[in-house]
Amino acid sequence: MKGEAAAQENWGIIGHDWAVERLRRSLLNGRQRHAYLFTGGPSLGKRALARAFAQALNCEAAEIGARPCRRCRSCAAIARGSDPDLILAQSDDGAPLKIGAIRELSRVLALQPYAARYRIAILDDFDRVAPLAQDALLKTLEEPASFAVMILLASAAERILPTIRSRAQVIPLRPAPLELIKSALVERGCEAARADSIAGLSGGRIGWALAALEDEALLAHRGAMLDQLSAVLDGGRLARLKHSEEISKRVGTDKAALRDLLEIWLTYWRDVLLQCHGSPVKPGNSDRADEIGALAQRIDAGGALAALHATRRALDALSTNANIRLSLDALFLDYPGLG
Repeated sequence: MKGEAAAQENWGIIGHDWAVERLRRSLLNGRQRHAYLFTGGPSLGKRALARAFAQALNCEAAEIGARPCRRCRSCAAIARGSDPDLILAQSDDGAPLKIGAIRELSRVLALQPYAARYRIAILDDFDRVAPLAQDALLKTLEEPASFAVMILLASAAERILPTIRSRAQVIPLRPAPLELIKSALVERGCEAARADSIAGLSGGRIGWALAALEDEALLAHRGAMLDQLSAVLDGGRLARLKHSEEISKRVGTDKAALRDLLEIWLTYWRDVLLQCHGSPVKPGNSDRADEIGALAQRIDAGGALAALHATRRALDALSTNANIRLSLDALFLDYPGLG
């Protein structure tokens, strides 16, 4: 009963109680907005919060404070991803949404809901959408239908057009406390020592931690990706270009796979930058602490920051038609250690 009460209190969302409370109060006061922008890094729980909020908006429970009940027809359909009044706007190939998809979304949002209170659209990775395509959503934001709600998900708010940001309520998500993640894993049957290890490696990313609990291959994959980065940094120019060729051949046109690789590398460079500044914060990649410390002694904070920015630029390039091989070439030559 205690677990059920806690789940009802925080909508089953781990580590973002304040965000749940803010959204709940907007419902209780009848002041929900037509557009929301949930921001935060990968695997922080943006999608889970968006689905829970969609359930709360369309839950059939009589008392607003009891929503989402997670048992009614609407809540169950949203959980299954089969609710006709919930639009999950994301491309199948991992590429950002195009202007045509945005325009079609706007058209559908203007239609009356089939059976629910609201017609809700969740737009994933909206910061990867090109500015012109983002702008195509502006008219819908300026003149929304009374029953339309849009939830935009983005890693960083600054890559969203100011005209979009100003018309949405921004909910910035932060990494969850590691002890909270560990407790959540133990509650799900994970042995305490393993839960402590996964929580430490998660860097506060509850979504990643829960996925790693279910799939041990995720931990092996992460390790292999970090080994690849170490090999790149240990090589000279020719060796780095060889690694670029190997990776580009391996991923082919699968930009989602390359995005996953670069996002893992981003967490590594953040750890290096913190070490360069002498931060007492424990590295998110705690199993690589010695390696990260040694690298932080070889390069300065400026080098670590430059590597972080270069990795981010490579990620941004995936939203365009940039050549993957050339992007990796530029990235590896920008990384420190060649001087």
